[in-house]
Amino acid sequence: MPPIDPSEHTIAELGPALKDIEDVTALEAILKAEQDGEDRKGAVTLIESRIEKFSADESDESGPIDPGDCSVAELGNALQDLDTESELETLLEAERSGEDRDSAIRLIENRIDSVAGSDGDEHETTTEQSPEEKHPDLDHPTADKRHVRALEEGTYRDMWVYCETQAGQLIDVSKEMLGKARELMDAYNEAHDADERVIAVVIGDSVEGLAEAAIGYGADVALYYEDDRLERFRHKPYTELFAEMARSDASFRSYDEPRYTLFPATNNGRDLSAQVQAELDSGLASDCSGLYIEETVISNPVKTGQPGENKTFERVLHMKRPDFSGFEYSTILCLDNPTREFHPQGASVIPGSFEAPEFDNGRTGTVIEHETELDEDWLRVDVTDHERLDSGVDLTTNDVVVALGRGIGDNPTRGMELGVELADAFDDADVGVSRGIVTGSYDFEGHVEEYTQEERQIGETGQVVAPELYIAAGISGAIQHKVGMDESETIVAINTDPEARIRDFSDYFIEGDLFEVLPQLISALNTGELDLKARADGGDTEDDSNE
Repeated sequence: MPPIDPSEHTIAELGPALKDIEDVTALEAILKAEQDGEDRKGAVTLIESRIEKFSADESDESGPIDPGDCSVAELGNALQDLDTESELETLLEAERSGEDRDSAIRLIENRIDSVAGSDGDEHETTTEQSPEEKHPDLDHPTADKRHVRALEEGTYRDMWVYCETQAGQLIDVSKEMLGKARELMDAYNEAHDADERVIAVVIGDSVEGLAEAAIGYGADVALYYEDDRLERFRHKPYTELFAEMARSDASFRSYDEPRYTLFPATNNGRDLSAQVQAELDSGLASDCSGLYIEETVISNPVKTGQPGENKTFERVLHMKRPDFSGFEYSTILCLDNPTREFHPQGASVIPGSFEAPEFDNGRTGTVIEHETELDEDWLRVDVTDHERLDSGVDLTTNDVVVALGRGIGDNPTRGMELGVELADAFDDADVGVSRGIVTGSYDFEGHVEEYTQEERQIGETGQVVAPELYIAAGISGAIQHKVGMDESETIVAINTDPEARIRDFSDYFIEGDLFEVLPQLISALNTGELDLKARADGGDTEDDSNE
């Protein structure tokens, strides 16, 4: 019997579930259960990679590495134990005469450069080859990943925030980004004795008033462009206008391009952010939920120009986003190469990641209308008709959110009924669900089905909530879900697994079956009396004094 049933987990949830399982026999049992059940390719690969990891740890065999026996990831780990150029050159030759994988060859060559640099010898700075030198066999070679408008020794200042609008109003995430940008640039200016600003960009029809409102939410300068043909988002003109604002000469600025850019991670914001950053010849970290600015030290020779040498990059925007693995956050950096500048450093921000500031009616700033003519070619695609969907369910305004996860699997309909009953026992509460409920194949009866729809999903790809009380019943705590509720004032988790990941970031953890615990909570709210044993997270689990 495997220690966990892989069919009860999505692939994203399976990673955290495997985190503490190191026994190869147990992992092989989980693998067999997956292969005999849903047999998902991604899940099989995840389990097999963990088996390989601990099989290798248990092996007493030693000897030279055979790159043909390693995946590229395994090869990268093995290279860290090789410190001589001769060993690495032998390995490189074996790879070239064997599978000849480009990615594996690059890993070995980078390790050779690193080892050579650590010997203390002097090395010349990397020399950039022209496309013709690099690709003599091509008739029309082009530079790799380089846009023709890349700047050299450009000047950069300020943080630009694209403020999305809807139905004549700034949407909430626009206000959240302005507040966060204000916080970041205030700290930046103090740390660097600078006076860089927050620049709001508003594009649409009749948006001058919204540009003025952006000042009250934290902008120093608000640029706007209005045209009745831009009432609805249109990616070509919006992209061209933002890029033109960012590059053009203007009286309020004396630099080439913005230092930083922020966009909302909405459908339109994701579209616009990718195209603007490409137009400005830089990169983008998408769907971020954390931002901070500080210096960082890098040793990658691609960034430093010299193998074995560290380089300090200052004023770097660190952009945190949930990792696809489900284990943790990744921090994305946009750093220049020795022969290539990457500015602005850009990110799109998940709605609800930051607190929206209070509007300051007394705050002053500069509102500027961008003057240009729309190119008719930008407007060649038009929307001839559209329907506005219902506003859907907004969980962000509730004092209490009751969220249900895969733990309802034994009786899905009853589990949802209990969640609804618990929410109804509060004055201002509603029901949310994890992604596992939305994507799972549960059979719900009609009277609860409305509570299981995607519009109620909480997490990275759903709503981000921060209620006074968040009750998570039967939710394991994958990082994608954590993003959606981590800012809640008080988090109470209910789970039968005492090692569930959600325990790590809950204020209170109740080890128990939600089908037994939720009725007691409902009764307690109705009667004012609670007879329930629960331990506060972090307490001594061996001592009943915390019960």
